Amino acid sequence: MMTRLSLGSLLGAALALYAGATPAQPADSALLERGEYLTHAADCLACHVAEGGKPYAGGLPVKMPFGTLYSTNITPDNETGIGTWSDDDFVEAMQQGVGPDGKHYYPAFPYTSYTLMPREDILAIKAYLFSLEPVNQPNKENDIGFPFNQRWGIALWNLLFLDDERFEPDPEQSEQWNRGAYLVQGPGHCGECHTPRNLMQAKNGSEHLAGATIQGWSAWNITSDEQAGIGGWPDDALARYLAQGVAPGYGVAGGPMAEVVNYSLRHLTPEDIQAMVTYLESVPARPADVIRPSAQQLASGPPTDSAYPLGQKLFAETCASCHQWDGSGRQSDYASLRGLRTLNDPQGLNLVQVILNGDALHGPNGHHLMPAFNRHFNNREVSALGNFMLSHFGSQRGELTPETIAERRNGGH
Repeated sequence: MMTRLSLGSLLGAALALYAGATPAQPADSALLERGEYLTHAADCLACHVAEGGKPYAGGLPVKMPFGTLYSTNITPDNETGIGTWSDDDFVEAMQQGVGPDGKHYYPAFPYTSYTLMPREDILAIKAYLFSLEPVNQPNKENDIGFPFNQRWGIALWNLLFLDDERFEPDPEQSEQWNRGAYLVQGPGHCGECHTPRNLMQAKNGSEHLAGATIQGWSAWNITSDEQAGIGGWPDDALARYLAQGVAPGYGVAGGPMAEVVNYSLRHLTPEDIQAMVTYLESVPARPADVIRPSAQQLASGPPTDSAYPLGQKLFAETCASCHQWDGSGRQSDYASLRGLRTLNDPQGLNLVQVILNGDALHGPNGHHLMPAFNRHFNNREVSALGNFMLSHFGSQRGELTPETIAERRNGGH
């Protein structure tokens, strides 16, 4: 997953707004409710809030191959936010990635997906954001070196890779399929993380949703491939994963995907979740290196002879009480390890991230927390634990070394 990308974030009514360049008029409650829903569908909060910060005030660091970007303040503050933006300003930013000052935004802001959204949906989001309390918080300067700090280059990039077009329903598909396609491709911007990129960092259209690595996380293959993607998932398992972040025997959301569930997908209606399921199941299958373990490969108890005795010892002392030796999870489905692609990736990308940094999911029955062990285990211990878990719960031997863990602690892949 990973990254983070940007990551619904996975995703009208009659508008009480003027369509011109004048500031928006007061919106009615139906419009605000629709705007709030679309803001969740577009996963705006996941990027526009820093740790410990105020919602939508920005400041979140986004590490890119060429430097660090900081998300902007999108509260209606006149000085530091978007309070002076007109309707046209907001629509142009969302559909073309250009601000009121004519400055191009970096495509870490997923305008290449938001461009599919019609004006009325975008203005509903604006109406909701303008209904929030303004936060006076100046935007941070991006930490990007030459030549990537020259934004004129983004205009050329847009000429090559931005299709400034709105979503058009496919008349040969059902209404449900088209709704799912719109949510996945547009506001949900799933492809921003789950689609590989070319040398110019544009999405590779021929590998739509075939999986990618972003900010040290694997954004898994979510095509209809039965082994490498979600083609073998039952409908109800995939729907539950999207809405709750967990599908026992198939997946548990972690890292950026957990944020997508927390901030976006869990707020969508069951009908929209099912529409996304319908669309994803139709995406042409693409192979991948990491597949789900088969039932025959699933662990049942402590191994009698492990190639990673230190890792087994650490698992027994720290992990088995919650996850259990067979990976079924003691306290809840969120602790289940059975059938996860995370445990079948010899690089252990997501596994190491979760061991080091922990995880958090907001389930329908409460908050589920995986503690971070970055201060408890040294690099040798993390690599030993990771390799043991990969060999015990997956089908491939791990390739982790203390040097690998040291690099990942420092932000490497």
